[in-house]
Amino acid sequence: MGKFLTEFKEFAMKGNVIDMAVGVIIGGAFGKIVTSLVNDIIMPLVGIATGGVNFKDHKTLLKAAETAADGTVINPEVVLTWGVFVQSIVDFLIIAFCIFVAIRWMNKLKKATVKAEEEAPAAAPAEPTKEEQLLTEIRDLLKAQARSDKK
Repeated sequence: MGKFLTEFKEFAMKGNVIDMAVGVIIGGAFGKIVTSLVNDIIMPLVGIATGGVNFKDHKTLLKAAETAADGTVINPEVVLTWGVFVQSIVDFLIIAFCIFVAIRWMNKLKKATVKAEEEAPAAAPAEPTKEEQLLTEIRDLLKAQARSDKK
């Protein structure tokens, strides 16, 4: 059981999982904003443009409700609420468009960053430290001395 919990902890703490969780939370909030935009701003304007039509009220009655003599509903009505479906399609189109624009913007930013990195001049090699210079001199002196001993 301990190994399972350790593996789960490693999985849950990976950057991708945390990024995905943040994305889901932001996406949910963004969905609420878009739904409000559609329901409270766009659809009323569409209603005005179509002569005062409210799409939420559009439905097709498939079967009328059955009521008892005292007015209680025995079987509720069966309807296709296609107006709500139309609003959901508008929600989807707006969300899809926003995601498209965001991804397009991120890709342009990424291309610009890559291009800037490619155009940046390569860094000059670092100068050797004083210790390295001294060791190089000692090596060269020892090589010279070894050559003179051989002669």
